[in-house]
Amino acid sequence: MTDTNSGQNKLKGLVIGLVAIALAVSLALGIKFQPPAATLEAQAAEAVPLTVALDNGRPTLMEFYADWCTSCQAMAPDLRQIKQTYGDRLNFVMLNVDNGKWLPEVLKYRVDGIPHFVFLDETGEAIAETIGEQPRSILEADLNALLAHNDLPYTYDQGQVSKLDRPNQKPRQSDPRSHGAQVKS
Repeated sequence: MTDTNSGQNKLKGLVIGLVAIALAVSLALGIKFQPPAATLEAQAAEAVPLTVALDNGRPTLMEFYADWCTSCQAMAPDLRQIKQTYGDRLNFVMLNVDNGKWLPEVLKYRVDGIPHFVFLDETGEAIAETIGEQPRSILEADLNALLAHNDLPYTYDQGQVSKLDRPNQKPRQSDPRSHGAQVKS
């Protein structure tokens, strides 16, 4: 019986060793071939510089991202394919929110969540934006509308708003604790 137990222990050890090697190899290959941050970095390196995009007369999709953003990482493969499809007609700009040089743009476009996409027309004017992880089909619908000069179906508009003209009414006094309720005078 001792020989049988010894043989089974050797077999178990061999199987465990092979499984450990297979896991180590797959982990090493996974890290080597698909690091999300490197994918984002590579796409950012290939992206059109902001100054070029603002001056070349083509519409632009500007993405605010961060290497640590899991939604940005999840969208990276779809965005790579979208860029291959639309890259001859659109600019793709990527601005890393962790890079201090983009702080003026972060403030200008009120980036408070990522990924944050800003759609610019041919003149560089922001016409719409969207925040958060977007399915590829949604982004493509918005880009097709941008190219066709139509309203972008899955974004919220940018631009100026009119001031409300309230003739014959006293200005409302507000108290932040009132949550919008009018204060009686």
